[in-house]
Amino acid sequence: MSDEQNQPNRAEITREKLLAAALDVFGRHGFDGTSTRQLSEAAGVNLQAIPYYFGGKEGLYIATAEYLVSRIERHIGALRQQIVAHIMALDATGQTLTADDARHFLTQLTETMVGIFVSKESEPWARFITREQMEPTEAFTRIYKGLMGPMIEMARRLIGTILREDPASEHVRLRTLAFVGNIMIFRLAHAAVLAQMEWQSVGSEQLQSLRKLAAELVGLLEPAKGNT
Repeated sequence: MSDEQNQPNRAEITREKLLAAALDVFGRHGFDGTSTRQLSEAAGVNLQAIPYYFGGKEGLYIATAEYLVSRIERHIGALRQQIVAHIMALDATGQTLTADDARHFLTQLTETMVGIFVSKESEPWARFITREQMEPTEAFTRIYKGLMGPMIEMARRLIGTILREDPASEHVRLRTLAFVGNIMIFRLAHAAVLAQMEWQSVGSEQLQSLRKLAAELVGLLEPAKGNT
């Protein structure tokens, strides 16, 4: 194989190194607190690779947000597509999503998200997203439009079905956000969770307990009196 044929592979490897390093470094120090030298050294690449591949630090920061979305999609993409396809097929034929199906899909989604949130891999994701939640930039827009918004809207559709309420209503939007918050605490308050549960870490046994809790949280969702 010629050098020319190898070039795209080397370029992709360099980009991947920079993006993986940037996700960690930006998450720890923020955009303003991070230098291009820090980024290149963390990635183990030449300093000029940043302007060459991303046009500069700002371009790398935006690309990092998109990279984060793609990383999470690797874990939930197939399930999300399955749920979307099911809902779209029902909508196309004028059928209604049943509460049982909604509970089934929401349980699958919640159990998957719990597994992601307590994984070691998600630590740099949480740091990056938390910074963007506090001081949103264009990176937050990319993350929200590419991942958070669609996921919340999907959960809203499922929760609205379970509650027998309009998914677009203020009440269902708030219930959905509260529900998501119950799951996100296991990443955003990870240290407090370990301390309270007296766990050294989250292994397979602890993860199983959390997945059972996720299913229990779905089971607690019930229509208000008068909506049955």
